[in-house]
Amino acid sequence: MTPPPEETDDSLTAPTPPRPVHFAEQALLGALVLEPALATQVDLEAEHFDNRTHGILFAAMCTVPAPDPEQHRESADWVAAVYATARPQAPGLPHTYLHTLVQACPRRDHADAYAGIIRADHARRTIRLHAERLALIATDTTLPHRVEATLAQADRIGGLLDQLSGRVAPHPGSLPRTPLPPDPVPEAGEEAVDDEQLLLATATASPQAVQTMRSLTPGDFTVPVYGALWQCVTALAHRGATIDPVTVLWEAQQAGLLTGTATAQGLLGLLSDPHGEPGHWGARIMARSLLHRARATATRILAVADDPATTPYQLITGSRRALADLTAVRARWQHATAPAPQAPATPARRAPPAVGASPTPAGGRPLRGSISR
Repeated sequence: MTPPPEETDDSLTAPTPPRPVHFAEQALLGALVLEPALATQVDLEAEHFDNRTHGILFAAMCTVPAPDPEQHRESADWVAAVYATARPQAPGLPHTYLHTLVQACPRRDHADAYAGIIRADHARRTIRLHAERLALIATDTTLPHRVEATLAQADRIGGLLDQLSGRVAPHPGSLPRTPLPPDPVPEAGEEAVDDEQLLLATATASPQAVQTMRSLTPGDFTVPVYGALWQCVTALAHRGATIDPVTVLWEAQQAGLLTGTATAQGLLGLLSDPHGEPGHWGARIMARSLLHRARATATRILAVADDPATTPYQLITGSRRALADLTAVRARWQHATAPAPQAPATPARRAPPAVGASPTPAGGRPLRGSISR
């Protein structure tokens, strides 16, 4: 009776052209088949492998005790034990694949170089995965504390970059050459537009609050004309000028903001309808700006990570530069949302002792050395 055909792992015979790291993984595993003792000398974990089956094989090679070198040259027992250990987790692994790995290894003494390629590609994939999570968190409207979760993910990326930078040697030309995509256009949804209109109206009605809102910039607004109007309000406050709907409207005309879509009557009506406090609406606008910057940061990191010509050091440098822009917005958001400092309480003053009185402790006795009259 003819035995059934052996199931083959599709990841090992994929029709698409494999990436260079695939061949590095094969070369390293082939070196370990030839010299099993190398498995304990390479600085790798099974999770570092891009190909899941390769990671399973590497874990099996580290699990099965290395044989005596002389015995290994004459017997395939160790290879059979590795295959038996890996097969339950990789049922599609062909029994001949370990021999294929030997043929894929140019030099067994280059195992460290192959391991370095695997680590570098794993670092790229890990940074990319964290950037994808940053974008998902920043856009997930179901999260109860989306800003805090976004900043926590940004901190994870920063920590990962610090960890990886200690393992990657710097080199000239450290800046990535990848053309960065333009920042995504902020979505001017109904809620965002309402917040920006209410800020302008309440700031016009309460100009004293404008001086405490220096962290908010025109670039934080989703509607450009509203950002320009905020600049008009802050300019008047900076000059100490009178602020009301009419003076802001006049300032807007001087700034060239009155167009076919932004009419004098429309802006006057907008500025004359305040509700709430400027600080509340400003904080909401800042939070929305921070989330937008987080999405832009993730887009930049993904662009650099997806460029195969980017070296690991360039990827780390480019990711840090992208995070720096988010950090700048984060600092402004923290300043805008920080509670106002409370004035220190004035300590109560003791009544001065009567003239000629001797200083006495709580027990009522005069202090030693004091003069009694």
